[in-house]
Amino acid sequence: MTALTDIGEAARRGGEFRAGGTDLMARRPAGPYVDLRGLPDLSGMTWRPDGSVRIGALTTAAELAGDVRLRAAHPSLALTAAALATPQIRAVATIGGNLLQRNRCCYYRNPSFSCHQNGGDSCPARTGLTLHSAVIDTGPCVAPHPSSLAMALLGCDASVEVHGRDPFPVRDLYGDGSDPARDHLLEPGEILVAIDLPPPVQGERAAYHRAIGRSEAEWPLVEAVARLASDGERITFAAVAAGGVARVPVRLPEVEEAILAGEPLDRAAETATARCAPTAQNGYKVGLLAATVLEVLERAAGVTGGPA
Repeated sequence: MTALTDIGEAARRGGEFRAGGTDLMARRPAGPYVDLRGLPDLSGMTWRPDGSVRIGALTTAAELAGDVRLRAAHPSLALTAAALATPQIRAVATIGGNLLQRNRCCYYRNPSFSCHQNGGDSCPARTGLTLHSAVIDTGPCVAPHPSSLAMALLGCDASVEVHGRDPFPVRDLYGDGSDPARDHLLEPGEILVAIDLPPPVQGERAAYHRAIGRSEAEWPLVEAVARLASDGERITFAAVAAGGVARVPVRLPEVEEAILAGEPLDRAAETATARCAPTAQNGYKVGLLAATVLEVLERAAGVTGGPA
């Protein structure tokens, strides 16, 4: 048996995987931890001649943000990683842990409440505090997905490698958000070992932006990432994704189609709200989504200043 098979068996017997531990230590679940740190082939980046890259699941957010080659070839991922949390957390938080972390819902995280996420059969957020809840309603649970890197990878058409399985698109790691009990679809004991990014788009420019309630070190209310390329006269490639608005990271094909059809960027950004169904408390997220998408579109298109 391989080391990965051994620790997978340990997790199936009741342990929980630990990588950087930044979210795990905050939740402090009962039961033993199964440590992934130090395992071979789970860290670092392996580049291919065509510019595609395999990123080990234990690669930290700081490594993603600081890698010169990644910033040049896949800027949307590097920019997103650079905006996460604080420098101290980025130094230990891993890309695999970020993709598989649990949601931030205050009801799920409070042991006094029962919900779909902790074995219950209801979502108290639906009739309670919905200020931070999803505005794209995909199922019984309305807790927004917490992974910024998952959103960026969705926009990159990335795939994931899970031990013992063939690679599959990152979107299939989460499904359509209709399962209220799960933040991802891996089975107990399954180990995410790497992420694969395809070759970069020639001439690509990218931008990432998060709307937050304080100046830094805050979870996003809404976030978005955009990748654009042009032939000098018109935009010929567009990939746009958003986070903080649904149970899963969402790609925005309606925005992409509007851009490629030649619509002005502000009109294209407005189409991002077509699927929104806000509650009485989180209607602000609808306008914030359109504004955040417009921000990244203008940055990636070079219309405004800021990182791109």
